[in-house]
Amino acid sequence: MSHKLQCILHGSLRQHYDLFQEVHSLFTRNDINVLAPHLSKIIGETNGFIHFQNDGSKDPRVQELLYLKKLTELGSSGFSYYLNPQGRVGTSTSYELAMDQVTNTRTLFMEKLLDHPVYIPQNSVWKPQELVDYVQEHGYFPPSQILQREKYIQRLMQDLILPGSLIAVGAIIVDDSKKYKPGQEQDILLVKTHKWGGRYSIIGGKVKRNERLAEALGREIREETGLKAGIGESICTFDELQNSGYHEGYHHRVFTDNVANVRSRKVKLNEEAQEYLWIPPTIALKELMIEPNARKTVKLYTERHLRVAGHTNLIHRL
Repeated sequence: MSHKLQCILHGSLRQHYDLFQEVHSLFTRNDINVLAPHLSKIIGETNGFIHFQNDGSKDPRVQELLYLKKLTELGSSGFSYYLNPQGRVGTSTSYELAMDQVTNTRTLFMEKLLDHPVYIPQNSVWKPQELVDYVQEHGYFPPSQILQREKYIQRLMQDLILPGSLIAVGAIIVDDSKKYKPGQEQDILLVKTHKWGGRYSIIGGKVKRNERLAEALGREIREETGLKAGIGESICTFDELQNSGYHEGYHHRVFTDNVANVRSRKVKLNEEAQEYLWIPPTIALKELMIEPNARKTVKLYTERHLRVAGHTNLIHRL
């Protein structure tokens, strides 16, 4: 993996501090970046809350909020891992689990959950070493598996989650480093990713709080490809397609996609994609399995390019 996966560890630090240290070390050695907790010398305790030397506050309410704020940094390649060696998470950790549920963070557990009625999908219980082995083999954490007989329970849970609106930026990344003949299509960058079932897609991701669209797109391109890009014209803005295979009723996703120009083909993928290729868009539309949202953008971009180049007949065949 070129970039580490990210996770947050949850559980009772007071009861299982040694276990936290062990798992923290195991994950860190195996390319899983633990965002929280930041383990250091224990200097005190308030009503069961452990105080570390590097804590910014001794107020348990502040400690917990700073801890939960790390959820916003996980991103799509992040997950929460619960250290519950007896199958129990306790009161304060249940609060953290509720926040994971609300934010749709992937949750994994050391043992089967016994003291909480929350629904968790199949494929969610992993011993630390088993999880590390899975990540090393696949490059990502275990995806959710919903049994047919449990889809009703999954829908009930999803109906409880307040719908949120997400803005996602995407890029038709165009290679400007190559010389093209007049009217010749410029190659664009597509990536194959497990998130879309092994289909191709474009580079992109969610806009963070207080982030402008162009800033978000430039950041996503750097993080996912290592390329520096100039953000060009807008291609389209649209609601996520309901038949895309990724549509979730409790999220309202809006895609806004732009052209982005780069002058290098030296792509360094992070963990979000497994393969990439540079390809003329008309060939991509004919020959590749492209996930529906990205296909919509590639087609609009291609139609515009061909129209400018005067290839009217080819437009109708796409």
